[in-house]
Amino acid sequence: MFPGGMNPKQMGKMMKQMGIQNDDVDAAKVDILLKDGTKISFDNPSVQAMTVQGQKTYTITGEAKEEKTLPQEDIEMVMEQAKVSKEKAIAALEAKNGDIAEAIFSFQE
Repeated sequence: MFPGGMNPKQMGKMMKQMGIQNDDVDAAKVDILLKDGTKISFDNPSVQAMTVQGQKTYTITGEAKEEKTLPQEDIEMVMEQAKVSKEKAIAALEAKNGDIAEAIFSFQE
């Protein structure tokens, strides 16, 4: 039950009268990439899209998993400088916590 004894059907009708449209989004996965390279992933999330005055707002509910991703530029730098494959460059960056210089240097040891 919603506040004031209003049931979900009444709430939906009231929102529609105010020009607010609320829809379920059939999403299998949602990924959010932050500027610092962190990726937040939601598998099988519950997603709602609310449209108010032509502007859509999305609400994501579910279990979030956070992972730090390596910038493509860093991977390419290690590949070029150490003359190694992408897989080896990624492994070195992960082993050195993203430190490019340390990753390159690890191949010269």
